[in-house]
Amino acid sequence: METENNYKAPDLARIGHVHLKVSDLKRSLDFYQGLLGFELTMMYGDQAAFLSAGGYHHHIGLNTWHSLNSPPSQKQSVGLYHTAFLYPTRKDLAQIFDRIRRGYYPLTGASDHGVSEALYLNDPDGNGVELYWDRPKEQWPKNADGSLTMFTRPLDLDNLLRELGTM
Repeated sequence: METENNYKAPDLARIGHVHLKVSDLKRSLDFYQGLLGFELTMMYGDQAAFLSAGGYHHHIGLNTWHSLNSPPSQKQSVGLYHTAFLYPTRKDLAQIFDRIRRGYYPLTGASDHGVSEALYLNDPDGNGVELYWDRPKEQWPKNADGSLTMFTRPLDLDNLLRELGTM
């Protein structure tokens, strides 16, 4: 496939939604709606559901069309690594972390990437989920030449919870 080297995606292009194959629709709704708080906008019979935040038509599609009662995909195979949900503020990230921890739902990681802070967990089908907030662009770490430099360091979860004013 030949591509033009001078094409650039529009600056405002973004990922609009993710659509996941799941094995059990109710179990996935319990996670995305019940735990993470996304709003159910529509059911498509008993085989698919659409969820969103802020009144959008959908950010997440879930379906069992080709995956009903299927096992999770293998970790050592190609496919989606994780879906990332951007939270508007650090306090919003602290609130969802507090909800997850109070619900005893396991995290798979928590990282400071310099440009962002992120929580990682798996949905009931083993799909990776990242919940994060971006630091203001002027705070992003840069090299001496001005290029971006991201890293992965442990996230201080106690410090994150202090955003809620309860610690």
